Amino acid sequence: MFNFFKHNRWLVAIMGTIYMVVLGTVYSWSFFQKPIVDTYGWTNSGVAWVFSTNILFLGLSAAWSGINLPRFGSSKLALIGITLYGAGFMLGGLALKAHSLPFLILGFGVIGGAGIGMGYVTPVVSASKWFPDKQGFVTGMVVMGFGFGALLMSKVIAPEVLKITDGDMVKAFFMIGAIILIPGLLSALFIKQPPDVKSASKQSEEVEQITPRKALLSSKFMMMWLVFFVNITAGIMFISFQSPLMQDLWSRFRPGSDLFQLAAVGGTLIAVSSLFNGAGRLFWGGLSDRIGRIETFRIILGSEILVFITLLFVSNPYVFAILVCYVLLCYGGGFGTIPAFVREVFPGRLMSVVYGALLTAWSAGGVLGPQIVGFMKDNYPENASTYAFVAGTILLTIGFIITLLLNNKPIQQNIPGKIIR
Repeated sequence: MFNFFKHNRWLVAIMGTIYMVVLGTVYSWSFFQKPIVDTYGWTNSGVAWVFSTNILFLGLSAAWSGINLPRFGSSKLALIGITLYGAGFMLGGLALKAHSLPFLILGFGVIGGAGIGMGYVTPVVSASKWFPDKQGFVTGMVVMGFGFGALLMSKVIAPEVLKITDGDMVKAFFMIGAIILIPGLLSALFIKQPPDVKSASKQSEEVEQITPRKALLSSKFMMMWLVFFVNITAGIMFISFQSPLMQDLWSRFRPGSDLFQLAAVGGTLIAVSSLFNGAGRLFWGGLSDRIGRIETFRIILGSEILVFITLLFVSNPYVFAILVCYVLLCYGGGFGTIPAFVREVFPGRLMSVVYGALLTAWSAGGVLGPQIVGFMKDNYPENASTYAFVAGTILLTIGFIITLLLNNKPIQQNIPGKIIR
């Protein structure tokens, strides 16, 4: 079996990318946000907790999976993960049938999110080990699939399913859960890791002696976590609410637009921005191979600051859409660059542990980002976007300052004459 994968490592990367496309359908949540709010009469911030909880448990589960990946193996974790994600959609259907927001949070949020996190780590770590010579590009390609998932859901799966079910959200959630299981389970079977081999570019002996605990308590890890968290929070503010925000702008730009027109405009933005989210993972990941990981993050955060400031003065929905797409390009870039950054800074044997732990930044950003926008929309509907963009600008500025304190050098062990940094 290994010989087959040895000569077909690209198959592992391609099937890992397909698997990530399936998991990435979660990014189309804003497609369901407004219909659920309108149908069930729940608040924006209340329904946003479904997505926030999903991302929270995604990150927590990813941290657990990173630690336990060597024990269970890539395929087994990937199979369990996609099964839980599909079950999360189906449980979400039951919750909608029962008109229970807490049950929706439990089903799609907790169980679905845990499934995504369990599966997310496996193709990234596997691809990283198969391609030590193309770290940024290949891991960027694999996580690119996650960014494209929203396009698949918002423009293909969800609209067709809603047509078939005549707009019945309960039946739609059940059908979607079943649909995503088919390609998810099949692709999971091909996610394998190569046997442990020593890297040609050996790190120093003291680096190899670093324990997981020391790595996770190092200042370098903490700063990487904060930079990743800031970029995630900025992007996820739009992922969770880009459709409602676009619809608000469009209704003022084109008074008299009906609900179907507004939904189409919002869905189109989700689809287009997901392309940028996916492309950003490949583009920035590949660029980081050439200019360096932290240099890439400096460009990402610095340019996002300018975009968020510009958004404060934008009222044209077309300009808004262009800027959202750029933010999502940068958002994806963080995910495309961070795996190679981890592999470069920390010993290879700690890749799954450190990378999984870093994904808890996704949990934190997944809670904070949607809640910032949801809170503003519920309490300051006329100025919600302005206040949210100010908050985003502040966060991005803090993140950019932190990047100035980071570098690409491998972490060093706390032994005589050496300190972890």
